Amino acid sequence: MREFAYVRAADVSGAVRLAGPRARYLAGATNLFDLMREEVETPELVVDISRLPLSAVEDLPGGGLRLGALARNSQVAADDRVRRRYPVLARALLKGASPQLRNRATVGGNLLQRTRCRYFYDLGAPCNKRVPGAGCAALDGFNRAHAVLGASRSCVAVHPSDMCVALAALDATVNLTGRDGERSVPITDFHRLPGETPHQETVLREGELVTSVDLPPEQPGHGDYVKVRDRASYAFALVSVAASLRVENGRITRARVALGGVAPKPWRAYAAEQLLAGAAAGEAAFGRAAEEAVAGATPLEQNAFKVELARRLVRRTLIELAGRS
Repeated sequence: MREFAYVRAADVSGAVRLAGPRARYLAGATNLFDLMREEVETPELVVDISRLPLSAVEDLPGGGLRLGALARNSQVAADDRVRRRYPVLARALLKGASPQLRNRATVGGNLLQRTRCRYFYDLGAPCNKRVPGAGCAALDGFNRAHAVLGASRSCVAVHPSDMCVALAALDATVNLTGRDGERSVPITDFHRLPGETPHQETVLREGELVTSVDLPPEQPGHGDYVKVRDRASYAFALVSVAASLRVENGRITRARVALGGVAPKPWRAYAAEQLLAGAAAGEAAFGRAAEEAVAGATPLEQNAFKVELARRLVRRTLIELAGRS
């Protein structure tokens, strides 16, 4: 690990003033220290925000819920309001990492965690995300866990978060504070697809700090988060699905479908949702939606199985949600 300066921020505005192009915010440190130890990240300044008053989970006036950026993953998953009103989020959090890591990991840090591509962590391998223009070793390397949707020739890594997939299905909003003031960004716009600039992973501006995430008012219906992985715990998703469904008189009145483990960002299946809207709640509609959810997939040599796995997982999840209605 290279030498760096350390400073503890006293407030949000102070943290933002301190942060520059060679600075990184420190919250739970479940990802940043790994990156620094491997010299994938080499900040000159670490700004400790862990003691800022951003850890509350609060009701919003309109019926939604605000998650402080420093709220721990375990705290959010155990919150009774989250469990009752947003079960898809609680289940996603409980299927991520280990209990020990969930006790340290924060909402803001989860949003900003870096990819777990082995070539991204290997300084001896070319990686456009780590060194723009270097190339992508995963294209012709070991790519079983990589993206089948939304990737480019510059990068085929997937976003690792479980929480963010649930937030995408919930239409959450990310609140930011920077030198130009405050702004809010829909979670579905917060992460960027790689295109030709895979090193630009989010829409964050220099020095901007995630302060909270807003969940909209609870919607009638049922939701769930389903994750397929190589082992039962402490493993990233090969494919995951966050979905919610509302059925009235045999017809689907509201549907949300998001996928994880298949794209460089949480993948919202808007076209599948449109097919479901107003359709009879049955296997025919769910099968069509599942096909649409993976339409345009471009698998690599080793991960074509993800397309069929995602198709089946979407269909099965929707069938189970309809059965609860």
